[in-house]
Amino acid sequence: MKINTAEFIISNSDVSKCPKDFLPEYAFIGRSNVGKSSLINMITNHKSLAKTSGRPGKTQLINHFKINNNWFLVDLPGYGYAKVSKKTKSVFQQFITDYFETREQLVCAFVLIDIRHEAQNIDIEFMSYMGESEIPFCIIFTKADKISKTKIDSHIAAYKKQMFANNWEEMPQYFVTSSTEGTGKDELLAYIDEVNQEVFKNNSEF
Repeated sequence: MKINTAEFIISNSDVSKCPKDFLPEYAFIGRSNVGKSSLINMITNHKSLAKTSGRPGKTQLINHFKINNNWFLVDLPGYGYAKVSKKTKSVFQQFITDYFETREQLVCAFVLIDIRHEAQNIDIEFMSYMGESEIPFCIIFTKADKISKTKIDSHIAAYKKQMFANNWEEMPQYFVTSSTEGTGKDELLAYIDEVNQEVFKNNSEF
C-alpha cells in the first residue's frame, strides 16, 4: 500500500463524536514516550501529522486521520503515564475503554512496545485486557535501531514467554519497527492493506 493522502479529521474525548463514516479503523496505542507519533509520521510520509513531543503524555484525545479516503488511523492516548493527574487519567482511560468496547468501525488495534526494554507488566496487563475483551490487535515493537538484533530477539522471546505464562495460546502477530530507519513500514502497510481488502470483501457494512 502507498499512502497518497493523510488528513486530520477530528480530536475529541467522546466516542459518540467520532466520525460517522463507516470506514475501517486502526487504532495505535502504547505507553507514553513509546514513539507512537514518530511511527505514525513515518508510515504516513508526513513529518508532523501526529504531534511529537519530548514530554510524555501529550496525546490526551482520540485523534482521527483519514488515510487514502478509505480508512482511518486513530491515535489514542498513552496508558500508564504517572505524571498525568489521577482525575485526568481516569477520564482518558475511560474513553479509551469506551472506544475499544463500543467502536464498531475498529478492525484492529496496534499496541506499541519499546523494544529496548524487557517485558513490562503494564504492557502485558494491557494486552491481557485486549485479549479478554476480544479486541483484535497486533504488537508493534518500536525503536529497533536503538539495540542489537540479538537483544531484539531476546526481548521478543521474553514477551512470548510472559504471554504464554498468562494463558495466551500464541503470540499475537507482531512487527519490528524503527521510525528513524523506516524499518517495518512496508510490512505494516501491507498488513493493513490485506485486512482492508478482507473487510471490504466480507462485510457489507463497510
